Amino acid sequence: MKDWLDVALETEGDTIRLGEMLSHCLQGRGRVYLQGGLGAGKTTLCRGILRAMGYTGAVKSPTFTLVEPYSFEGGQVFHFDLYRLNDPDELEYIGVEDYFAGQDLCLVEWPEKARDILPASDLDLELLIEGKSRRAGITARSVFGSEVLENLKQRLSG
Repeated sequence: MKDWLDVALETEGDTIRLGEMLSHCLQGRGRVYLQGGLGAGKTTLCRGILRAMGYTGAVKSPTFTLVEPYSFEGGQVFHFDLYRLNDPDELEYIGVEDYFAGQDLCLVEWPEKARDILPASDLDLELLIEGKSRRAGITARSVFGSEVLENLKQRLSG
């Protein structure tokens, strides 16, 4: 069993569809850390995840607020964007540990800015720009992450 997956994303729609499929596999919980340069599609992928959960409003990157909460019948999604984080200790001031304490889904853009403040991820997802398209590399980092990744592989091949 491989605990990683490589997916070609030719269009923005492909990125949204990957997010939708991933959302079904995550079932509203877990910790997904998204890496990639500016414009790589991290927020677009998050939009796909949230759309699959039934969210119809605008999904913007919470660059200035650090976290945007979304409430659903079965729980919450916390979408973090740490791009403008100056010091990882700033996360302590917003009570970051509370966001990760439950069974909610946490999507974190730019997790490398937090250093060791965040708990371990279930999935690491790296988006790379390749000309006009993108490539997603997904790595499982926990037992739950491996289950999600296997489910995603089945959905992509079916």
